[in-house]
Amino acid sequence: MKIIILGAGQVGGTLAENLAGERNDITVIDIDGERLRELGDRLDIGTVQGMGCYPWVLKDAGAEDADMLIAVTNSDEVNMVACQVAYTLFRTPTKIARIRTAYYTARADKLFNENAIPIDVIISPEQVVTDYIKRLIEHPGALQVVNFAGGRVQLVAVRAYYGGPLVGNELRELRKHMPNVDTRVAAIFRRNRPIIPEGNTVIEADDEVFFIAAKNDIRAVMSELRRLEHNYKRVLIAGGGNIGYRLAKSIQHRYNVKLIERSPQRAEWLGEKLDHTVVLQGLGTDRDELLKANIENTDVFCALTNDDEANIMASLLAKRLGARKVMTLIANPAYVDLVQGHDIDIAISPQQSTIGSLLTHVRRGDVVNVYSLRRGAAEAIEAIAHGDAKSSKVVGRAIEDIDLPEGTTIGAIVRGEKVLIAHDDLVIEPDDHVILFLIDKRRTRDVEKLFQVGFTFF
Repeated sequence: MKIIILGAGQVGGTLAENLAGERNDITVIDIDGERLRELGDRLDIGTVQGMGCYPWVLKDAGAEDADMLIAVTNSDEVNMVACQVAYTLFRTPTKIARIRTAYYTARADKLFNENAIPIDVIISPEQVVTDYIKRLIEHPGALQVVNFAGGRVQLVAVRAYYGGPLVGNELRELRKHMPNVDTRVAAIFRRNRPIIPEGNTVIEADDEVFFIAAKNDIRAVMSELRRLEHNYKRVLIAGGGNIGYRLAKSIQHRYNVKLIERSPQRAEWLGEKLDHTVVLQGLGTDRDELLKANIENTDVFCALTNDDEANIMASLLAKRLGARKVMTLIANPAYVDLVQGHDIDIAISPQQSTIGSLLTHVRRGDVVNVYSLRRGAAEAIEAIAHGDAKSSKVVGRAIEDIDLPEGTTIGAIVRGEKVLIAHDDLVIEPDDHVILFLIDKRRTRDVEKLFQVGFTFF
């Protein structure tokens, strides 16, 4: 595919890196020439310096025959105008824009269509990250939780604890422990190295285990791998920006929520908008402020300001003062692996959350969900099987007979309302939603080819 990316920031740069490695023709536009040179030296991509919404800049980037425009600059307005220009002058088939301002997204159905502003897909990073954190709060002890098939199936990552029922036992014991629950371990990461799970694979303490199951069975499976944590009740949020506000609004009716916001004006606004949240004006890095908010009785502390260092310091302080679990928003990818797993339980990268949403619309074949896992090292894909035994490489075949790329496992199949955990003899039918796990993201293109329907395959 020929893809133009507007914006060479964290999201645009990470997206270019993902797509350039999959043999796509990528051109990145940005006003920052130094950032473009750095990307161009590292990746096999084209670069154009200039304002991405100007017609001549888009033309220089190859908009006349581009398949897709992805506008992820820091300006909603530039992103919107660029999509309008690409549609009007160049008839670019697919236009994706990052729109952050809620005033725009609240009227998305009226604003964004061919008769108004022609954007095919809107990505709202704040909403993506909010949903991600909310799922982690709903699943105490999980490192990552992603939804498939409208939430009927979930892929969950947990760290196996010493003393857990399954630790020290082979995976095939899982079925004996839970005869009434069907699940599949999709991958294991041990000391940051991936392991393709077999029946005789032995779970070790500190293994990062990715398993897939129907939503209602997730908690039962987690109990086999680690000490089951009590449901959270009290949540303290530091930072009342877009993410902090959205998170508080979405969970305040189920949890006891408090929010600390530095700006007096913003704190006053939040107090008016959040009717079931206690809003405190102060700093999340202020020890006295945290104690005033009863940090020692807090189940989850979420540091969600737009300052990485402030988030890290607030989280370390909150943990020291007695918070059970701390989650930290970190924009700088270099920090994420440094801090997660010590005093900070979960480091959340907004770029990786957003990249998954973007990749969903770039993948070939009928791919409906893509999730970037382990900070981009692995990927989970939900693809729909089409065709028949003659035109498809998967339909009409048992899972054991499908020529899956190395390092790829099928975790589950959703057929209508039924969730079928993958077993070797399960035959894939047309319109099945197939959920795959890739420990090597470089194999993504091979997986896409599996789900592309041809006239005939020999």
